[in-house]
Amino acid sequence: MENNQQNYYTKTYIPSIIKWGKLTMLLGILLCFGPALVVSGIYGYMPPISAIIAGTISQISVSGAFYVVEPISYFPILGIPGTYLTFLSGNTSNMRVPCASVAQEAAGVEMGTEKGSVISTIGIAVSILVNIVILTVGAVGGNAILAILPVGVQNALNFLLPALYGAVFGQFAIARPKLAVIAVVIAFGMNWLLKNGFLAFLPGTPSYAVILVAVFGSIFAGKLLYKKELVED
Repeated sequence: MENNQQNYYTKTYIPSIIKWGKLTMLLGILLCFGPALVVSGIYGYMPPISAIIAGTISQISVSGAFYVVEPISYFPILGIPGTYLTFLSGNTSNMRVPCASVAQEAAGVEMGTEKGSVISTIGIAVSILVNIVILTVGAVGGNAILAILPVGVQNALNFLLPALYGAVFGQFAIARPKLAVIAVVIAFGMNWLLKNGFLAFLPGTPSYAVILVAVFGSIFAGKLLYKKELVED
């Protein structure tokens, strides 16, 4: 039975996911660029090429590191199906990854496994549906709801995202405490270098260096710390 499930997963399920994942991602790209193409191609409102290049460089300097970091660092949690769902729907680090992680923990499955990938996909899919409902309610009555909340509650909402990141980090830190300490040291060290101008020689906004070094430095440290476990697996 176990072999049949593995064969179905690798030979039927994943190829189908990749096929439809590629199609939906391409459709998503077309829909994202569609309004700009219509405005520029049909209505003739086209910004200067210099402005397009400047905006592109500015955006890459701010978020270009995520293009490399996020697929690599999140893939073990998301799996192949979850990766397609996540990067098409957005809200990666603040919603999809935590939902996938909590779903795997609740189901008692390991991330990076076939079962973990399936559970992750279910958690992400449910989070997308819930997200759509909440966003619809928020878009219709968000301002009215926020206006009646006490000022203290409104200010507290600013801490939701840091608290979420801390909760996810704590969840993995319990399983890998040594790696968690190293990751914290790397992150704080890189932020100290950034704030004191030691990364000013880098092109663009050097904050991307903090992300790259923190992520890949932690991956490298984890490989060294748990090399024995990797070999046994």
